[in-house]
Amino acid sequence: MRPYDAFLLLSFGGPEKREDVIPFLENVTRGRGIPRERLAEVGEHYYLFDGVSPINQQCRDLIAALREDFAANGVDLPVYWGNRNWDPYLADTVAAMARDGVRRAVALSTSAYSNYSSHRQYLEDIERARAAVPGAPEIDLIRPYYDHPGFVDAFVDHTRRALGRLPEELRADARLLYSAHSIPLAMARRSGDPRRDYGPLTAYEAQLAEVARLVTERLGGGHRYEVVYQSRSGPPTQPWLEPDINDRLEELAAEGVRAVVVVPHGFVSDHMEVKYDLDVEAQATAEKLGIRLERAAAPGTHPAFVAMVRDLVSERAEGRPPRGLGAIERSCHDDPADCCQLR
Repeated sequence: MRPYDAFLLLSFGGPEKREDVIPFLENVTRGRGIPRERLAEVGEHYYLFDGVSPINQQCRDLIAALREDFAANGVDLPVYWGNRNWDPYLADTVAAMARDGVRRAVALSTSAYSNYSSHRQYLEDIERARAAVPGAPEIDLIRPYYDHPGFVDAFVDHTRRALGRLPEELRADARLLYSAHSIPLAMARRSGDPRRDYGPLTAYEAQLAEVARLVTERLGGGHRYEVVYQSRSGPPTQPWLEPDINDRLEELAAEGVRAVVVVPHGFVSDHMEVKYDLDVEAQATAEKLGIRLERAAAPGTHPAFVAMVRDLVSERAEGRPPRGLGAIERSCHDDPADCCQLR
């Protein structure tokens, strides 16, 4: 039994005004040698939304929903929030927790899968923040939760709603495109627990494929589906996971597909990479090709997702076995030191 006295939400962070965009992108890319002109190019995506990333407000909305859910279900934990790349920075939040007398916290990141950026890097963020704060509390990070019923069921509901927005004559044959953030192939190969067998796919790919299968089966209707990727940012010479959603839309148009529902199953909320890469870029590609595209919402504050967080807190506190729907053996549950390494 792990007695916790606080809950911590960990997220990526994002700018909330135009003058913060480039400093934020510098934080994100620090040490990676990204040219200034590339930052300016990506910054234009944010300027379409007046420099405001949706992610911070979505974290505030989730925190409000969690506080209400915790209170209604007897979970007496104050809720804190810290970001990797923008205010409120994690180190500042850990310092506030220490001042408030927090001794042991349970944390959840806004990333559901097993790879370096989604899991291991948050563990490193926690240790770096704790090292900077005298008397910092212990912080236990909740496992990857990609196949938890609350995560899957939120996508089932949102995908059903997106299908319902299609004209009836297009609905039955609509293709489901499950979209996730592409990562370098080398990172994907190091995802998950190296002692476990994920078959012909990497752990990250296998988890994404499993969620796509689970959502489609629970949705019903026999829709054809596949996993695609988005938001590639590496040099052309570096292999990343494919196919890119825009390339796949080109191929589907040639095959005669008339409608797609894009399900951003690699994401927890409708943040900038969903709003721009899917709602702007992929939508423009689909319109050019004459394909009707509807996008399902990410979980956000869906009641099933909010209840999932409470269940995961209880699971970690009580030491219960992980609860999941999929056939993949749990990955990174106990944070082995060699899971999800960068290199």
